[in-house]
Amino acid sequence: MGYVRVSSVDQNIGRQLDGDQLDKMFTDRASGKDAHRPQLQAALECLRDGDVLVVHSMDRLARNLDDLRRIVTELTGRGVQVQFVKEGMLFTGEDSAMSRLLLSVMGAFAEFERSLLKERQREGIAIAKKAGVYRGRRPSLKPDQANEIRLRVANGETRAGLAREFKISRETLYQYAPVKAENLVGN
Repeated sequence: MGYVRVSSVDQNIGRQLDGDQLDKMFTDRASGKDAHRPQLQAALECLRDGDVLVVHSMDRLARNLDDLRRIVTELTGRGVQVQFVKEGMLFTGEDSAMSRLLLSVMGAFAEFERSLLKERQREGIAIAKKAGVYRGRRPSLKPDQANEIRLRVANGETRAGLAREFKISRETLYQYAPVKAENLVGN
């Protein structure tokens, strides 16, 4: 079985596992920052003793060393082999100390690469803000919608219902209509 991950919808999955003969393929279009990805979870549940999980490279499976080691250890403990094509490595559960070291070192590089990416992104945003060209994320609501929400909250409508109606999270709604201290229990 194969697992493919790209970080965004417009990225091409073609270079990963192209031409490999696989019985089933699981594809996520999500960040590798954590292991809570729908197709990864489906793959982990589907894999059985004797199966092989084929992944293009370690950083496609996890960008976090702890997640990478946990996933590989969990799978090999269940009798599933994990193959990383780019690195030319296969983990079976009967791996040598050198194989486990290489897994840790390569996983650490993937985590380090992600940290550098985030650092460069923060630096770029800071420079753009200083230059006055960074506006940040567009507001979720137009000003008239935000005013309507504040008015309706003041009239007693539930925030959860309003969040559903305006198709925003409750957290976002609380940014537009915060809870006043006098409304909190115990005050």
